Amino acid sequence: MKIAILPGDGIGTEIVAEAVKVLQVLDLSFETETALVGGAAYEAHGHPLPESTLALAREADAILFGAVGDWKYDKLERALRPEQAILGLRKHLGLFANFRPAICHPQLTHASSLKPELVAGLDILIIRELTGDIYFGQPRGRRVAVDGHFPGAEEAFDTMRYSRPEIERIAHVAFQAARKRHGRVTSVDKANVLETFQLWKDVVTEVHAQYPDVALDHMYVDNAAMQLVRAPKKFDVVVTGNMFGDILSDEAAMLTGSIGMLPSASLNDRHQGLYEPSHGSAPDIAGQGIANPLATILSAAMMLRYSLNQSEAAARIESAVDAVLSAGLRTADIWSEGTTKVGTREMGEAVVAALTGKTIGKTITKS
Repeated sequence: MKIAILPGDGIGTEIVAEAVKVLQVLDLSFETETALVGGAAYEAHGHPLPESTLALAREADAILFGAVGDWKYDKLERALRPEQAILGLRKHLGLFANFRPAICHPQLTHASSLKPELVAGLDILIIRELTGDIYFGQPRGRRVAVDGHFPGAEEAFDTMRYSRPEIERIAHVAFQAARKRHGRVTSVDKANVLETFQLWKDVVTEVHAQYPDVALDHMYVDNAAMQLVRAPKKFDVVVTGNMFGDILSDEAAMLTGSIGMLPSASLNDRHQGLYEPSHGSAPDIAGQGIANPLATILSAAMMLRYSLNQSEAAARIESAVDAVLSAGLRTADIWSEGTTKVGTREMGEAVVAALTGKTIGKTITKS
């Protein structure tokens, strides 16, 4: 097993370091290789996704990714901004299926934006199509308008598009995932306005005929956004396009208490995957040792389960995280009175302690 480690920028280096510590105490044999990506790669190589990094990602069985981005790069031309690294990896590796579980741990119901009774027992899987839609559609750009309401004015444009095969394959992923859960899929679209999503709705409905054991309902994206905060436990598997999935999965993250708790997996058709926390690089807190590493640690667990065929080890990590939360340890984003506030390194050490049978908390050294 070969794992490419791409820490990235900001807090990425801090949180990935803790996930690597966790992986290293498991009784598994794997090789790791680290490379620069994002702003760090731009500084060293003049590009956010150098050929050497892309080559490593291609040959690895899985990629553990931190986060990329910093406000200081916002004035670069778009092709050189750190965020282009993650888009490039998705495109070059064919990572079309993004899995974002939104699980509210019982210890964190108080940390959610919603009332505890609305989120207790919450377990949603959002499946986001990742390589199509408006993020990759062509043509796109800026120009002087020749028609419309303001001819002669500067305008910008992007193209939303999906093909039948793209929709079919993500629909199959969603229905197969639902078979392993509670047997319900909600397909989110905007078919009442967009031709792109009328095709989406039609194709998802056709694919559903192959899964008579799975229930399917369709929901407009604006209603889905409302229902996520009104009655989130009505959802099981949610499948949607790239842009809608980007927005809805971050909304769902706050139901769990913090986006710092939300892991993710992006898979291709060979089960090669990129695993990353759903949050960003947070340059405003980088280097302070206060970021929550649990989303990254849980992403490493997803990596073991989906790409490396190590489900037992994945379950051990998830149980260790649960034990740490039960012991009352919290980073600042999920802290509340009566719990113990710890930093990035301390939280990672606590998960390692839980995995190795040591007393949680006694091995902690203060940052």
